[in-house]
Amino acid sequence: MTPTEHTVQWADPQRQTHFHVWLQALAPHHGLLSDTLRPASADASFRRYLRIDSKSGGSLIVMDAPPEHENCQPFVQVAALMRDAGLLVPEVLAWDQPLGFMLLSDLGHQTMLDLIDPDHAQANHGRYMAALDSLLAWQLASKPDVLPPYNEALLRRELQLFPDWYLTQHRQITLEGKDAETLAKAFDSIVRRNLAAPSVYVHRDFMPRNLMIPAQPGTTPAQQLGVLDFQDAVYGPITYDVASLMRDAFLSWEEDFVMDITIRYWEKARKAGLMDFEDWHSDFGAFYRAVEWMGLQRHLKVAGIFARLTLRDGKPKYLADAPRFIHYIRNTTHRYRELGPLLQLIDKIEGFEAASGYAFGRV
Repeated sequence: MTPTEHTVQWADPQRQTHFHVWLQALAPHHGLLSDTLRPASADASFRRYLRIDSKSGGSLIVMDAPPEHENCQPFVQVAALMRDAGLLVPEVLAWDQPLGFMLLSDLGHQTMLDLIDPDHAQANHGRYMAALDSLLAWQLASKPDVLPPYNEALLRRELQLFPDWYLTQHRQITLEGKDAETLAKAFDSIVRRNLAAPSVYVHRDFMPRNLMIPAQPGTTPAQQLGVLDFQDAVYGPITYDVASLMRDAFLSWEEDFVMDITIRYWEKARKAGLMDFEDWHSDFGAFYRAVEWMGLQRHLKVAGIFARLTLRDGKPKYLADAPRFIHYIRNTTHRYRELGPLLQLIDKIEGFEAASGYAFGRV
């Protein structure tokens, strides 16, 4: 590690002072070696993570979350819920709520994404099955009125990111007339379909980038992977997290692998009593269609988020993955006649040739 990589930069000298006072007070109790502090990772928010070694030979994680931008209360709440559900999540060892500093246990250096073999899907099968075990444990612990609801208002607010940021800000396109009506009707259908699904706890970004390979896995199937970035969890459609897992923001799989893992999730969920809705228990196809409609909502949202991260927050690496989401959107809209007008609109926006009038295999 070079000196530059080892250095923790602070934009606010006063916050830097507060941090070092806080850290020095914790150091004796936790055996912290203050001179080992170094960057660990950052995410799409204003949070960042630092790693620090301890006298025991291990390491701990420090969360730096400026309170004017980040509320850490949901992180603490969801971490407790996940731990109670049997998942492997960071333990909160210390928290200065007014300043937004937190000391956490360290789940390791490698994410599931780090170890993915993108060229050989089946080589990753075991880790995806471990991810399903964690997901099902989380869903089986679900109770209403504990987490914020993934309701119509939230679904629509997320969808609106697509026209507001991807179209207007990134593509410099403002939809009018028939085009605006097409998008509005598609959004109505997406919201209606997804609100019909049964509700469980939803991580909301359940994918390999947020799943850790722990140095010391737990003793249960649900603890073979650690879970991070869960602070935005809600109570909503059971289809969301499996759609997020298999239609990754940073990684794409062929349809046969997506189907394989999704079928295995459905089989496990059915045995656990989570598929007792309409004909989902007996008809994987009905469940899979619901997953696709949920995925479509996420794809539109994320395209908007990635544009916002680039144009507002100065993080251009995210928009580079936007074509992946346009591909997801086009694949899904091509499969459903009801979404044909949206497909044509997307093709016009992206400059693709008009979609074929044939619809073999569409429903």
